[in-house]
Amino acid sequence: MRHEGHFDPVAMLKRVPKFFWAGAAVIVCFGMVPPAVIFYMRTAPKRQPRIHLIQNMDNQPKFKAQQTNELFRDNRAMRPPVAGTVSRDAMTGDTHLWLGTVDGAFASTYPASITVDRALMDRGRERYDIYCLPCHGVTGDGQGPVHKRAMQLMENGTNGTAWVQPRSIHEDAVVEQSPGRIFHTISNGLNNMAGYASQIPVEDRWAIVAWVEALQVSRNAPPEEVPGNEHFPEVRRQLDEEAAAPSPAEGGHDHASHDPAAGGGH
Repeated sequence: MRHEGHFDPVAMLKRVPKFFWAGAAVIVCFGMVPPAVIFYMRTAPKRQPRIHLIQNMDNQPKFKAQQTNELFRDNRAMRPPVAGTVSRDAMTGDTHLWLGTVDGAFASTYPASITVDRALMDRGRERYDIYCLPCHGVTGDGQGPVHKRAMQLMENGTNGTAWVQPRSIHEDAVVEQSPGRIFHTISNGLNNMAGYASQIPVEDRWAIVAWVEALQVSRNAPPEEVPGNEHFPEVRRQLDEEAAAPSPAEGGHDHASHDPAAGGGH
């Protein structure tokens, strides 16, 4: 306030009621409580969980061991293993079957539980047609429909300027690979090829290995090197999409494959 032309702040403060100062002190003290509590909860060791305002998915409803769950008819929250479940110990125990390795090296033979017969070959051809043919082609020469389509898109400039052709399984570097190495490639992928371990069961992967080797043999092995080849049935497969369908007299074997053991190219 002004007194004889002079501003005196001390005199002004003296005129402030005392209850105002008391109220201000109380407000300041209460205002310090939340920071103090937060600091204590964040630093002091306690058995109880700390303050957790944003839960996200840290705490969520779940069933613990031996609890009941009315969702299932037997009211058990703990469910039995799914049929075909393999424990981690069992998987790593038979590395020949699950990893394609024996003593840390790629296996040169098929696992004891895999019988290489015509049924396995037919299964391998079927699985190959689903998962491998789109890129590697019917005969494994890397001329699959995906490659052909990619080349068309490159030519008209709608899919960039670079494309890596799928590898031919008839290259010397691939032909020399052991069954375990081929199985490892199918399972885990190589370069631009993705792994198929999560999509193809282990037995089917070995079946594909057998079919890949059959395709390699059929490309290079002459029929005269196979004993008794004159008694083998000749089964042909339609490779040209534009060719006419086989007549009923031919048996309609457009979905079969030339018997690899009989030799001859595709």
